[in-house]
Amino acid sequence: MLAGPGEWGEVLGWLAAISALMFVGSLVVIPLVAARIPADYFCADRRGKTLWRRRRPGLRMIVLILKNILGLVLFLAGVLMLFLPGQGLLTIFLGIMLMDFPGKYRLERYIISRGPLLRGINWIRKRSGVAPLEVQECEGGF
Repeated sequence: MLAGPGEWGEVLGWLAAISALMFVGSLVVIPLVAARIPADYFCADRRGKTLWRRRRPGLRMIVLILKNILGLVLFLAGVLMLFLPGQGLLTIFLGIMLMDFPGKYRLERYIISRGPLLRGINWIRKRSGVAPLEVQECEGGF
């Protein structure tokens, strides 16, 4: 059975509130994450091992789970922002960067080498007073 006109108003109100919250959240979270990416993050052929792998495996697992959850939330919010107000592509990319999965680094390097996304991230980094990401300057390129 279809909902009446009054019920749709409530649903649309909730969707508008969620959309506004995601938009404001993306304006806060994206600059923070984009500014924390090391400038030479995309220069290595592959991602190196971290100290977390050898030390405190229990704490590493908790941090890994929380990081993946945050990455998944950002990724899904970015997908929604493709249709709602917000910075969809940037949010999707930053969500991917936070998650851990096989082939992630190659996917990141492929996406960032496309141009518009790199320009957007470097614009945010410039406004934050951080050096731009180095991708073309890396030895061997992509």
